[in-house]
Amino acid sequence: MTDYDVDLFVIGAGSAGVRAARMAAGLGVRVAIAENRYLGGTCVNVGCVPKKLFVYAAHFQEDFAAAPGFGWSLGTPKFDWSVLLAHKDREIQRLQKIYAGLLENTGVQIINGQASLVDAHTVRVGEQTFSCERILIATGAWPAIPDIPGRELVVSSNEMFALPALPKRVLIVGGGYIAVEFAGILHGLGVATTLCYRGDRLLRGFDNDIRDFLAEEMRKQGIDIRLNTDISRISQTADGLLAHFGENQAIAADLVLYATGRTANTAGLGLEAVGVALTDKGAIQINPAYQTNIPSIYALGDVANSFNLTPVATAEATALVNQLYGHSASPVDYDHIPTAVFSQPNIGTVGLTEAAARKRYPDIDVYKSVFTPMKHTLSGLNQKTLMKLVVERSTDKVLGVHMVGADAGEIIQGMAIAIRAGASKAVFDSTIGIHPTAAEEFVTMRKPVASGFAGLPDGESSKTTKNAN
Repeated sequence: MTDYDVDLFVIGAGSAGVRAARMAAGLGVRVAIAENRYLGGTCVNVGCVPKKLFVYAAHFQEDFAAAPGFGWSLGTPKFDWSVLLAHKDREIQRLQKIYAGLLENTGVQIINGQASLVDAHTVRVGEQTFSCERILIATGAWPAIPDIPGRELVVSSNEMFALPALPKRVLIVGGGYIAVEFAGILHGLGVATTLCYRGDRLLRGFDNDIRDFLAEEMRKQGIDIRLNTDISRISQTADGLLAHFGENQAIAADLVLYATGRTANTAGLGLEAVGVALTDKGAIQINPAYQTNIPSIYALGDVANSFNLTPVATAEATALVNQLYGHSASPVDYDHIPTAVFSQPNIGTVGLTEAAARKRYPDIDVYKSVFTPMKHTLSGLNQKTLMKLVVERSTDKVLGVHMVGADAGEIIQGMAIAIRAGASKAVFDSTIGIHPTAAEEFVTMRKPVASGFAGLPDGESSKTTKNAN
């Protein structure tokens, strides 16, 4: 026991904060946690969980369209947005209760309100102050909307989960995860969808073949994608909104969603008064042990602008608690972090992109397959799947695995284990495929191909094309 009120005070009850708090409390540490919005943070309330539920809802449009090819006769489907919202809210409330139970059952003191730092060992929440041996900041990130004329007319991803009604026309501004995911969601729910991005390709940081292939598949569905288009202002008209760009050009919409990134959620924390250092992007600056320049104050997850993924933040929380209280140092390995984009179709990826691999290694082979999934041989839908392996030729080590297609996230999770285990292309080749599945393509590609998915005919893969290198 110490002379402090608590041993660890956690600010932010999102995925990382809750993980750290309950783990530490389970080790006998006296823990308090403060949250000013909702238990579970962004992921549970206005992020991963409700977004995936919306993705499921939107995908039924495709299922209905495919059904006649399999002998099903359907009436005209009808969608009720209010029903989806009500069911989503019920599930979120259930998860919030689970998070509260996890904390309470381990003895964590839950405090509702905005927490701010008084000094290196003191936190204030409302009229209460708490002396703390250590403080952990895990407040995540918040949607960033650029300071353009008319920004008050737009919404962020936060508001999308509680819209009173669906618009007839939507303009989505941005080219990252959130933008492409909501484009698929809204289009699938019957909204005329335009996606506008100032860059020349969607999804910066992903493999270029994946980026190009996804854009083509989205356009085939009817999503209007406008690249190299930078919105300068938003205006209100009698008929809705106008998003202006270029010289006297505009896109009309009933709703404009800005999905232009997220910034560290540091507002109201009192960091300046205590002297906590920030990065040039406004995130909390930390060392490899998640410690700020103030030795008693720590930060992790999105507020420190780490890899902004929920599983990474929870892994960091586990590592920090083990380091501080578990007497074991097992740092997070940031190599080969898998990720999925729940666009329609899905993206799954792990390891190096082709471009990154070519910069790092002198001898790279690329294996690709573009094909019509078995389901769509009867569905009549014009949809394709892309799979890709990046391999170091001299060692035969698989450096990257990438996919666009149904269930990509489910498939790539297994591939991530293989990549982290250092699997070679020979191991992939010697693995028996599960037939008939799309996933078996990953173990049947035999010969490398040239860059660019457009050069690979539908129905062929690198196991049947000639070596282009």
